[in-house]
Amino acid sequence: MTALRAWTLAVAVAGSGVFIAVGLPLPWLLGPMFACLAAALAGARLEGFGRFGVMMRTILGVAVGATITPEFFGRLDEIGGSLAFTPLFVVVIGLVGYPYFRRLCGFSRTTAYYSAMPGGLQDMLVFGEEAGADVKALGLVHATRILIIVSIMPFLLDWVYGISVAGRPVPGVPVAEADFFELAMMAVAAIVGWKGGEAIKLFGASIVGPMIVTALLSLAGVITHRPPMEAIIAAQLFIGISVGVKYVGASWHDLRTTVVAALGYCVLLALIAFVFASMVTGLGLAPPLEALIAYAPGGQAEMAVLAIIAGADVPFVIAHHITRIVLVILGAPVVARRLRAE
Repeated sequence: MTALRAWTLAVAVAGSGVFIAVGLPLPWLLGPMFACLAAALAGARLEGFGRFGVMMRTILGVAVGATITPEFFGRLDEIGGSLAFTPLFVVVIGLVGYPYFRRLCGFSRTTAYYSAMPGGLQDMLVFGEEAGADVKALGLVHATRILIIVSIMPFLLDWVYGISVAGRPVPGVPVAEADFFELAMMAVAAIVGWKGGEAIKLFGASIVGPMIVTALLSLAGVITHRPPMEAIIAAQLFIGISVGVKYVGASWHDLRTTVVAALGYCVLLALIAFVFASMVTGLGLAPPLEALIAYAPGGQAEMAVLAIIAGADVPFVIAHHITRIVLVILGAPVVARRLRAE
């Protein structure tokens, strides 16, 4: 580990310590996010963890896959009712977000579109760069989207639905009490799913690949538990770092323009998500907890963490986020060609 990465890790752990001491929710996720954000804006040098950081996301894929049991497939018709609203959700976001960034914020056509689309952060950066968008602006917009949406979710759950995640223990047994064979199979599922997913260019390979492999092992009865709590904590820590370090090098001009624009958009996203969650809940298609986390357009990894910590129906939530990201990814090349032609 380089000295710079060791310093970054120390900042992140300190952030978690502050969150734990104050009693704030999701300390292992939000603590590193805000600590790295504050350090970056103060001019400190920080560095992400590259492939190791990506590897840590595989833990969440395994955690989600372990919750997919035969009972899940018996509920597909129930989940399908809520999923049917996801395409409309993506369309509404696009209809609101593109004019917001294009006309109100003055972004270029391609930058406005890829800023508005609630896909994966890395996916939107790759597609946006290929389409000629401002990659720095995209990075700040999507990092801010994930930071703000994930940060306000625990408070929305508490204020609106009376569901508190503050002080909830990280799920899972300690690693010392875990079954060694299952731990070994989880490690195999994580690596095979991740690398196999990358080989076939699967979107979100570090999470979706391990999720698929682990789900198969779960359905076969080979894996019956989630990863130990220490692994879940580590995954949160490195995901928090990956978001926080996106602000390294941001100038005050970036804060006054791009980040302020992203903050305004987060308000619109939160309102849209709340409307759809309320609609789905009102129709009896999902409980409030699952509906709100399913439609909150944060990052897939971050929403998986929140669902796990909150005790939500994890497969239900992740099915919605995967569907949203797939729709965005499938639509990106089509829209990109149209924008180039204008």
